[in-house]
Amino acid sequence: MSLALAPEAAPLAGLYRRLVECCEALAVRVVLPGGAGAAYPDGEQLAADPAVLEAFVGAEAARIRAGHGHEPRPDVAASRALHDYLWSVGLLMSGPWYLERRVPRIVPRAIRADLAGGAFELVAGAEFACLPGDPAAGTPGARVVADEEALRAELRAAFVAHMTPLLAAFGPLTRRRARALWGMAGDDLVSGIWYLGRMRDEEDRSIHAATELLPTALAPFPGGADFRRLASRDGRRHPTRTRLGCCMYYTLDSARACLTCPRTCDAERLRRLEDEG
Repeated sequence: MSLALAPEAAPLAGLYRRLVECCEALAVRVVLPGGAGAAYPDGEQLAADPAVLEAFVGAEAARIRAGHGHEPRPDVAASRALHDYLWSVGLLMSGPWYLERRVPRIVPRAIRADLAGGAFELVAGAEFACLPGDPAAGTPGARVVADEEALRAELRAAFVAHMTPLLAAFGPLTRRRARALWGMAGDDLVSGIWYLGRMRDEEDRSIHAATELLPTALAPFPGGADFRRLASRDGRRHPTRTRLGCCMYYTLDSARACLTCPRTCDAERLRRLEDEG
């Protein structure tokens, strides 16, 4: 996907390019402030305007009808739309941290939703947190923090600040309360990092990184990354985890729930992992 990258966001621009290039599932365009797509609703509008949120969820329902041939329940369409937002925006924040130890501060109004296309646009900014040894530490917008744990705290705080108003708005539509919503948010933050590691053929590193980011329940997240390994008959050990919040995919394809679905037992996970080689 071609990118129009903002010069003023140069310390992050290359990272966003690498993310989009290696993460096929990340449907994001990065644009200049005030650039193309300005008419798309942004994350701030999704949280504040019920009509905009209804249109966002309605667009997801239309994609489900087109892709799966049936009408989703309203709470399923809302949950799937929220899942897409959480995973995509979470990866836009965690990806630069994972790749170069830079945590961008992405506010809701910097995320635009292309309702018809199902993609997002990121209006690239220049504010980010980094470590003292980062070559970009002296650039405009950089804020230096003391160490790795402080940087992980910055990532958690940036994600929570962005998602808090969104989860409040989505709650009634998804029929979930705060604990379940933050469980879902933590799942998507962790799974984005895990996915990025698999795409770069460094799954173990990404699991370690996600576990350090969420080692246990850290408010408002109700649980940690909680990876474990399942041993197959050939002696291989397959990493897995169980989501705290269901993404509702099983309602779209009843024969194939997610491998991390709370409804999927370890025996079924292992069978499918062995089948996939």
